[in-house]
Amino acid sequence: MGEAILKREQVRDYLLELIETHPAGAPIPAERVLCQRLSVSRPTVRSAVDELVNTGLLVRQHGRGTFVARAKITQEMVADTGAMALPRASGTWESRVLEHARIPAGARVGRRLHLSPAAEIHYIARLRLVDGEPMAVEYLHVPASIAPGLTVHDMESGDFYDRLREHGVHVHEAVQSIEPTVTNESEASILGVPVFAPALLFERLTTDAEGRQVEYVHSIYRGDRYRIVSRLTLGDAAARGTVDVQARFGGDPF
Repeated sequence: MGEAILKREQVRDYLLELIETHPAGAPIPAERVLCQRLSVSRPTVRSAVDELVNTGLLVRQHGRGTFVARAKITQEMVADTGAMALPRASGTWESRVLEHARIPAGARVGRRLHLSPAAEIHYIARLRLVDGEPMAVEYLHVPASIAPGLTVHDMESGDFYDRLREHGVHVHEAVQSIEPTVTNESEASILGVPVFAPALLFERLTTDAEGRQVEYVHSIYRGDRYRIVSRLTLGDAAARGTVDVQARFGGDPF
C-alpha cells in the first residue's frame, strides 16, 4: 500500500507542476510518455489524470488529448488585515502512519518549501481517525534539515506541532486553502467510501517563527462527515474574522 501511495503522489505532483507552470489550454504528455518518464504503470498514471480531471484542473477533449484547465476563482475568507483562528473541535483524533520516507523534494514541493528539488524531505502519508472512524488522508512534506530526527512516533502521538516543537521548530502561521474534490481509488479504500465520493481538499503551507517554510501538506477529508463553518464580523466594525473548522462529530483538524 505504502509504495503505491508514494508512486501515485509523485505522478500527481508531476502533473500539478505542469498545471502550475503552463497556461490554460496547454497539452499534457500522453499516458505512455508519462509512464516512461516517471517509471510507473499506466493504471497509476490514469488514476492521477482521472483525479485531476474530476477536480477540474485538467480537461479531456475527445480525440485530441488532455489539457490544462482554466484557473479557479479564489476568494479570501477574511480581509487582508484580519486574523484567522482555528479553534479545536470535540472528539478524539488519532493518526496512523501509512508511509514515511525520505525523498527528494521535487520541483513543485521544493518551490513551496523554498528548497532545491534535490533537497531531502520527510514524506508522510497518514490516516486521521475521529473516535476510531476514518476521517482524512494527509500527505505531509517536511524539510529533513528542519527536523532530521522526525519519526513515525512523532506523526502518531499527540499534536504534530507539539512534536515539531520538541525538535526545536516553533510554528508561527499558516496559509490554508480549501476546495471541493472527490476521492480516488486509493483514498476511497482507505476512508471506506465509494470512489469519486465528495471530499474536501485542504492545502496548507506552514511557516515557523524564523520565517522558514517548515511544512507543506495536502489532505483529503470525507465530504459526508466534515464541514466548514465561518464566523464573520460584518459592517464598519469588522476588524477581524474568525473561522471555525469542525467535523460533524468534532475533532482537531491538525
